[in-house]
Amino acid sequence: MTNEFNANDIFDIAIKIEQNGAIFYRDAAKLFEKEEHKQFLLELAKMEDFHETTFANMQKDLKEEEAFSTTFDPKNENALYLKALADTRVFFEKEQPGNSFQDILGAAIQAEKDSIAFYLGMKEMVPVKLGQSKINDIIKEEMSHIRLLAEKLME
Repeated sequence: MTNEFNANDIFDIAIKIEQNGAIFYRDAAKLFEKEEHKQFLLELAKMEDFHETTFANMQKDLKEEEAFSTTFDPKNENALYLKALADTRVFFEKEQPGNSFQDILGAAIQAEKDSIAFYLGMKEMVPVKLGQSKINDIIKEEMSHIRLLAEKLME
């Protein structure tokens, strides 16, 4: 039997990914003395904080059926699985990719791409009746970060 996830599950993981992203950007900002780089990274951390709040609010607005679990999961293994994915696949704890601003931006772009790929994959595991369309809202938010990071990298 395959596990089905619901939009509520995905919002839980989206919030965790945003928290990990904020930590990543704040830690990266500590590496730079140049105020412009430091401030840009701290602004990205604030954006992750804002996304966390946005996703939490979107989660609160879910319909009851979008938060209903159809999978028998008495040990809450689905949530543990999703948390493990967030902590190991997107903005996971690792050594910084390099000391240059470009290295940090490159790693951040890759992490944002990984998060979008993760959400696209999870979208297939969330039935329409359990809030599949809500995953698109998360993906749109993440895509905005890629555009911003790519523009900064091109400067």
